[in-house]
Amino acid sequence: MGYLGTEERDARLSRVRNILTRKGLDAALIYYDEINIGNGWYLTGWCPQFESGAVLVLRDGDAMLLGGPESEPFAKLDSAITETRNFPVFMVPDEEYPNAVITDFPSLFAELKAKTGGLETLGLVGGGRMPAECYRQIAEGFKGVQLVDITNEFVALRYSKSPWERQQIRAAFGLADACYDAMAKAIAPGVSEIEVAAAGEYAARSHGATGFGFSAIVGSGARSNAVVPTATSKKLEAAETVMIGIAPKVHGYAGVVGHTLPVSGEYTTSQRDCLNHLKEVFGLTKAQLTPGRTGREIDAPGRAYYQKHGLLKYLVCPFAHTIGLHEAEAPFFGPHSHDALKPGMAVCIDVSFFGHPEWNGARIETGYEISENGPIPFSRRMDQLLTG
Repeated sequence: MGYLGTEERDARLSRVRNILTRKGLDAALIYYDEINIGNGWYLTGWCPQFESGAVLVLRDGDAMLLGGPESEPFAKLDSAITETRNFPVFMVPDEEYPNAVITDFPSLFAELKAKTGGLETLGLVGGGRMPAECYRQIAEGFKGVQLVDITNEFVALRYSKSPWERQQIRAAFGLADACYDAMAKAIAPGVSEIEVAAAGEYAARSHGATGFGFSAIVGSGARSNAVVPTATSKKLEAAETVMIGIAPKVHGYAGVVGHTLPVSGEYTTSQRDCLNHLKEVFGLTKAQLTPGRTGREIDAPGRAYYQKHGLLKYLVCPFAHTIGLHEAEAPFFGPHSHDALKPGMAVCIDVSFFGHPEWNGARIETGYEISENGPIPFSRRMDQLLTG
């Protein structure tokens, strides 16, 4: 049972074809794999396991999946694009599939020329993420075809979310609330980081999560300095804080929650000061979330606050980014960003610092839908908790 409906799929394919028409291109090839799933998932609502692949979109024709034979039956069941071709470069190396039909890029080129009457230009998405051998085979197999990078134009299609996309993201933030409750309840001296992660992951799956945007973050004490620490067998200690984060997905779209909590159940005065710094910057950043604001404008007040309070040297990540098929995806609203907020965007405020000599690492995070009138919380509860 696939996640992406035909109406949503067709609207997205139409936007891709608009790019092709505007740039005078005959087709687009969109690379994906299990790490770089977003661009492929945007058109298919699906991603393979073990194998990589691409979506081929003809400007004046159909779309097809290029992948491997192990994922082919999975694609035909769950992908919104079900016509498939199998290529060795997308398969598990050295694995054999004697009953599968395997082709190559010269053969595909010949097939497409016969269908279209000619193929002179190909828009490539994700070439910078593609293995060198994959790029070589495409370039040689489509010999004589001009390859044009259209990654930026394609990724920009994902910046503003459709009503259906925002519905999935809001549902995922609802799951994140349940994860937060479960993880917070599990935190106690002597409990392992893995047990805290397990509580959140169980809550996500038991409430219907279809996946995760990242492996659960649980870092206690000095381990919180790792920025995105995954859980270990380390036991929580009473005097510590523990940084948690989890990103459950609904139909491929992520929600998220991040917080820094006291293992003992009560913040010390110093730990409360740490949290108050994070909250102050959170509020300053939230006040910037109105349409038209650029990344550098969004980032500036929080950065000035960190400078004033001696925290800037511990800053690793800017304070705002969009969320969707990845927990953090373009555009990122950092100090040099000219990207502007638009209605329909889904944006996370993610305030953190790492390597502090007393507080180690700390983070708070939740997300907002950008409306004409400003930010609307995806989780009213976390909004109140992190701004109160």
